[in-house]
Amino acid sequence: MKTLKFKTNINCGGCVSKVTPFLNTQEGLESWEVDTANPNKILTIESDGATEEDVKATLQKVGFKAESID
Repeated sequence: MKTLKFKTNINCGGCVSKVTPFLNTQEGLESWEVDTANPNKILTIESDGATEEDVKATLQKVGFKAESID
């Protein structure tokens, strides 16, 4: 299991509900959460095979941006 972190523009509950069906069906994702209280709107993902590129592509489909952070 690998933890991936992204700075995103997912900034409210409405945004979270938009990405939920896409991230929940993403192949290789164990779990995920967005810290909307953080100024950088950090998306934390527990990956079981999904890559950073997979996650970025999925979020782009819904109109959101993700930037990898360490």
